[in-house]
Amino acid sequence: MKYDKIYIDGEWVKPSTSDVIEVENPATEEIFTTVAKANSEDVDKAVEAAARAFKSFNETSYEERQKYVEEILNGIKERQEDFEKVIRQELGSSYNYTKSAQVEQVIKEMTLALENADKVKFTEHHDGFDLVREGVGVVAAVTPWNFPLNQIQRKLTCLLLAGATVVLKPSTKTPVSAFLLAEVIDKTSLPKGVFNIVPGSGSEVGDALTGHEKVDMISFTGSTKVGRGIYEQAKSNIKNIHLELGGKSPNILLPKGDAKRAVKQSMDAIINNAGQACSALTRLIIPESRLEEVEGYVKQYVEENVRVGNPEDENNTIGPVVSKEAQDRVYDYIDSGKQEATLLIGGGRVESEDKGYYVEPTVFTKVDNKTKIAQEEIFGPVLSIITYNDVDEAIEIANDTTYGLYGAVFGENDEEAYDVAKKLRTGSIIINGAARNPAAPFGGYKQSGIGKEIGWIGIEEYTETKVLFKE
Repeated sequence: MKYDKIYIDGEWVKPSTSDVIEVENPATEEIFTTVAKANSEDVDKAVEAAARAFKSFNETSYEERQKYVEEILNGIKERQEDFEKVIRQELGSSYNYTKSAQVEQVIKEMTLALENADKVKFTEHHDGFDLVREGVGVVAAVTPWNFPLNQIQRKLTCLLLAGATVVLKPSTKTPVSAFLLAEVIDKTSLPKGVFNIVPGSGSEVGDALTGHEKVDMISFTGSTKVGRGIYEQAKSNIKNIHLELGGKSPNILLPKGDAKRAVKQSMDAIINNAGQACSALTRLIIPESRLEEVEGYVKQYVEENVRVGNPEDENNTIGPVVSKEAQDRVYDYIDSGKQEATLLIGGGRVESEDKGYYVEPTVFTKVDNKTKIAQEEIFGPVLSIITYNDVDEAIEIANDTTYGLYGAVFGENDEEAYDVAKKLRTGSIIINGAARNPAAPFGGYKQSGIGKEIGWIGIEEYTETKVLFKE
């Protein structure tokens, strides 16, 4: 597998540089492929193509744009196993999680976006005026490595349905999924120039793309640190902006809530994708009187569910983190945790016959919410258990963070949990283990971002609103 061209204006073309991106398998530490690397000259070509295409694409009917998205969806379905294999290789996501959350989730979200698309009112008639929505223009989509297909899909599905065009810069850690998607799109009837891909470094390609004068909107998913820089770039020429950033999400166990289910919710979050998710429930906030009980459930969960190892083995439940840099960062946090709190499980090094950047799942108890491991996004399989004395204190602890992306509440009944959930300053909250609906919007408060994605609300993010006055 080797990609020596990039996709611009509906064609596979040679980039302006002969440099390549080496893609490493984090489970084996081996370079398994290379992909072409773009530069600022390629960005200019891609943006120009997207700008030309926008003029006519924005005038297509909503039904026609739905047809294009359906074609892409069908193409992903046809190549589902290819996507799964690549994601296991470039990310290290475990076998079953890759299938269910990395690829099948894409299919679910796209299907429900299409089913709910009619909820977007592109023309509203009011007394004396019409309210018209139209595509925002050229979108610079900058996506992360932790969900390499779905984070692209979430932007692409909605912006295409809105009537916008896109230049995509995928992560250099996991770019192969984006190339597979470009192959899928190349076989559809999507007009030339609507979708373009420019893989490359953030310092050159990312900056050239997000700062380009013909880019109308920046849609970025990634760290809050990088998001701040992109926010500043957007201000320079008043671009529309969508940011989906970091999180330090709370999971509150109320005094009579189901402790075993609450533990499972947080432990699943740090095991799935090796804890590399902005929505991971990495702060488990529990009554002090139930600490021993909760610790027992954590140990039971680990014994029954945690199997660290190569993602190609279906029996393993957690693979490596994405890189040596990520592994070192997570272990730095674990070292801090050992100084700040009580180590319950994990904290050691994982040895593997295949090498790999594995991290032993780690849980700390008696954590002070002011400490580093409780306040900073670790992005690895590390959980902090924090105790409280009354519910008001639990809510205060949950909200005492610069983030506000995700959360969960487990109470004696749904009404009790719902009342507490309404007091949390966060974008999405699980009530008593309820399943997340793939049609529901996703986005955060505070430094977790700006705007929402997924579903019909996500489509509206990529539109401008025009008022037409009439007799």
